[in-house]
Amino acid sequence: MRSRMPDYHFALLCLVCAALLAACGTARSPEAAAPPAAPTLPARAPLAGATTVSASHVAPVPSTDVPTPQLPVTVTDFTGGNVTVTSVERIVSLNGDITEIIFALGLGDAVVGVDSSATYPPERTRSLPNIGYQRRLSAEGILALNPTLVIGDEAAGPPEALAQLRAAGVPVVLAADPPTLAAPAAKIRFVATALGIPERGQELAAQVEAEIAAAQAAARQIADPPRALFLYLRGTDVQQVAGSETPADAMIVAAGGVNAAARVGIVGFKPLSPETVVAAQPEVMLVLARGLESVGGVAGLLRIPGLADTPAGQQRRIVAFDDLYLLGMGPRTGQALVELVAAFQTDASAEGRP
Repeated sequence: MRSRMPDYHFALLCLVCAALLAACGTARSPEAAAPPAAPTLPARAPLAGATTVSASHVAPVPSTDVPTPQLPVTVTDFTGGNVTVTSVERIVSLNGDITEIIFALGLGDAVVGVDSSATYPPERTRSLPNIGYQRRLSAEGILALNPTLVIGDEAAGPPEALAQLRAAGVPVVLAADPPTLAAPAAKIRFVATALGIPERGQELAAQVEAEIAAAQAAARQIADPPRALFLYLRGTDVQQVAGSETPADAMIVAAGGVNAAARVGIVGFKPLSPETVVAAQPEVMLVLARGLESVGGVAGLLRIPGLADTPAGQQRRIVAFDDLYLLGMGPRTGQALVELVAAFQTDASAEGRP
């Protein structure tokens, strides 16, 4: 960690971890427990250049032993349907966030297939059969893996493919995934229940809730919240901003920033336009690492009409996060918030790239 961020970033992370230890001394959620002490942050210095936040953190696992599922279990998923799970011997995971949760709960060895959004843990997900992108799945490819359980979240689809899986007799369980900071713990508890290990899920969820609470306490020390504009980029074909009711908005606000797109009335994801950029006047541009790469790095980003003339563009205040790390709303959300707080609060650690 220390090699990737300056001393004050490292000190911030240490302070948040100290607050975390105090917060985790009870099994209650942060709402029921006394709030963790907020670390004292330095006055914000101007961001300079482009910061790339790597995602090498280890997802928190409450225990190193492999849990023993207690099955069968019946769960009600986000569609309102009841699904009975009788075996988790061969799990196909439909979404990257769900895959990360399964590994964090200790049942990663049972996963036999993942979608292309599953990037964590990298050494494990790269070695597994890939079933395609979470929103464009094929029932045939999934059934070829002989799953005893197919599990994902509400982004998985299309519905026709999921219906084919159910018709083939495979249990399909889908978690709700609202764009809020309550989602990580809720998804963890739901997935753990579906896998027959609810106690493990309670432990992990409580730990993640405490991490998020500690990061939010640190964010409240920011006296001058920066206006941050989140850009979802996939080359020249897809260029969008994220307004309210999005995971990006939840992360920006929780980290002590102001969502510049939401501030000008944008709801959900909308196409990026010069008019939006002029109205938003962001002080920080927040992007996903793969998106930044797709437009040719910082130089390519600043060639998008309007961005170079914003306060963020003029001072090259650009922060890039790994996709799943920032928006996955999974076990590492509290850790990602810590780094986003640091990026909003202090000078960026990396130099701008051409």
